[in-house]
Amino acid sequence: MRIITLLALAAVMTLPARAQEKPADVAGTWAITVETPGGTGTPTLRLTQSGETLTGTYSSEVFGEQKITGTIKGNAITFGFTGTIEGTAVKVTYTGTVETVTMKGKVTLGDLGEGTFTAKKQ
Repeated sequence: MRIITLLALAAVMTLPARAQEKPADVAGTWAITVETPGGTGTPTLRLTQSGETLTGTYSSEVFGEQKITGTIKGNAITFGFTGTIEGTAVKVTYTGTVETVTMKGKVTLGDLGEGTFTAKKQ
């Protein structure tokens, strides 16, 4: 009986690691609402997805049109760009979670502060 148990244990230990969760499908156009201490904005995000890698464009009144890069791991999303406000470069980073056709999370505007965002897939 011990031999069978040891063989079963050895078989389990040689199984490949559990496959990682498939990334959420975020490709498409998203309407975002951003809330910061400085006010509210409504940028548009267009995402292209290849596995966990994201590229696309971000359009807003404050930053104009920017190329973004990011990742999606399971339902955890991160994307961003470096834009300019009044001649000063600002690194903008969005981090959050996706649930089918919505996402929400935090936006960091370099040294200018933070805010929150929600988004809906169009």
